[in-house]
Amino acid sequence: MVKRRRWKSKLQVRGVIMKKVVKFGGSSLANAEQFQKVGDIIRSDESRRYVVPSAPGKRFDEDIKVTDMLYGCYDAASKGEDITEKLNAIKERYYEIIKGLGLSLSLEDEFKKIDEDFRAQAGIQYAASRGEFLNGKIMAAYLGYDFVDAASVIRFDKDGNLEAEETNKLLSKKLSKSQHAVIPGFYGACADGTVKTFSRGGSDVTGSLVAKAIHADIYENWTDVSGFLVTDPRIVHNPEPIEAITYRELRELSYMGATVLHEDAIFPVRKEGIPINIRNTNSPEDKGTLIVESTCKKPKFTITGIAGKKGFCSINIEKSMMNSEIGFGRKVLQVFEDQGISFEHVPSGIDTMTVYVHQDEFEEKEQQVIAGIHRLVQPDFVEMESDLALIAVVGRGMKSQRGTAGRIFSALAHANVNVKMIDQGSSELNIIIGVENRDFEKAVRAIYDIFVLTRI
Repeated sequence: MVKRRRWKSKLQVRGVIMKKVVKFGGSSLANAEQFQKVGDIIRSDESRRYVVPSAPGKRFDEDIKVTDMLYGCYDAASKGEDITEKLNAIKERYYEIIKGLGLSLSLEDEFKKIDEDFRAQAGIQYAASRGEFLNGKIMAAYLGYDFVDAASVIRFDKDGNLEAEETNKLLSKKLSKSQHAVIPGFYGACADGTVKTFSRGGSDVTGSLVAKAIHADIYENWTDVSGFLVTDPRIVHNPEPIEAITYRELRELSYMGATVLHEDAIFPVRKEGIPINIRNTNSPEDKGTLIVESTCKKPKFTITGIAGKKGFCSINIEKSMMNSEIGFGRKVLQVFEDQGISFEHVPSGIDTMTVYVHQDEFEEKEQQVIAGIHRLVQPDFVEMESDLALIAVVGRGMKSQRGTAGRIFSALAHANVNVKMIDQGSSELNIIIGVENRDFEKAVRAIYDIFVLTRI
């Protein structure tokens, strides 16, 4: 009896010190009403101690994101135009939020500096970063949290590359002094103070860096969807949600076009074994999708997800006894490297080797590539095919299921889809299928139907 009480006490202590990083996207912070939803979410769980906000997104379909308004304002300033009206429109967006939240917060000093910096040509990345900076100010005032300017803790080198180790040191030191803090997403700075930004969606990366620095128990990424879906809802009506997905599965799906999370956001937390939870600000009761390093939890379906892209072409190289010619593959790929073209997949046989590349990259240099292949490996012939699509069928459940590839072939044959290529990695985590562009949507629906709807 005594042991049980002691054990419970330890759990309670652990519960108190639990730390979560929460990142909110632009749609979650578009207006005062959305801010209030976010505030309710944060206050409902005391472990949500570190907040990473994006800039205000669209309030309605025809609306303009604040970041895009800032781009337009800076462009006008760079041309020597009067920016008063454009800057006032941005002011109105923020003061509308402040008024709706009932805050007595002034941003006049901040806007005065932005005006001066824009006229002094401080840089387009500085301009883009101000959306998150100002929203961070409002969020900190609304929650009563410390405000930490990302420019002081997210470090870039002079070429705009993230300095991960230095960033982790700065973040760890700064946040060790704050029990609750708001750190704006999307930007950081070089050592000389020059502001640099991540690519679009970079607030995801900021959240991941913060989670790593404070050794968070979980990183919650709040957006306008309830996690990942098995496939694109524009192709399949109301697809099933994914309850849990591993980093490796997510990497495969993200690479093939599935979007919800900035793909660079995975790496900082992956190294620390910190799970990511994709949640919906407008439906906080939904569990969302949990992204983990590994799990013994069995997936709901054999596959985890389906993603794909159009716009590929194939270069088929045929040469008798190719397999016995040492260095053949290396020489072929050297030709593509020399032309600055990356390859996607390279299925091969005894006498054939096929290279799949992005069509838009290849078209301008196709003749140089063909000439290079003939020069280096003397093929019997080279054949090209354009307007192809690649589909990735991903799932850790495929390892323990026999006949997965057979079911894919069967589904596609039934849908009258001609398979141009099929490739499976040694990890058995994914199967890549090549089809014609015109059959792309039909193929995705056929694969979804057989694994999710009928579960044959």
